[in-house]
Amino acid sequence: MKVIYLIRHAKSDWSNAGVSDYDRTLNKRGQNDVALMGEKLNELNPSINLIIASPAQRAFETVKYISKKIKYNFDNVDFNKSIYNSSSHNLNEIINSLNDNINTIALVAHNPGLTNLSNYLTNNYIDNIATCGIVKIELEINCWNEIIEGIGTKTFYIYPKMYE
Repeated sequence: MKVIYLIRHAKSDWSNAGVSDYDRTLNKRGQNDVALMGEKLNELNPSINLIIASPAQRAFETVKYISKKIKYNFDNVDFNKSIYNSSSHNLNEIINSLNDNINTIALVAHNPGLTNLSNYLTNNYIDNIATCGIVKIELEINCWNEIIEGIGTKTFYIYPKMYE
């Protein structure tokens, strides 16, 4: 069995119009949300073997918080430039190319690609993965390249507003 955690970056700061989309940092709400969601994920004992993340600043900050909360070595995060503004097809290709010795991954990325990937992998439609939302998908496969549409089972979808 393979497991994927899809993690959307936390809420970013739009207050400075001069900052590029790629360089936007987390705003205060995003910082609070990612701290909370890191704790909630840690309570679920994720046992993640590999985190793959977009290097965009808001994703970078999100994965830094999350990895600390779940005790994942931040130095082992695989920052992949092709994840930034990536389609679900490209995200799936990245997953398909993983070493099969890895059983559980987290993918820290952006919408709409992340939501579209969740909807491709499962028959449980999500309209929009919220900022800092986390979707866990279990796949009854032995090799990452065995992924086909609908093969996964969504075991949970958690997001910050659930805990207000």
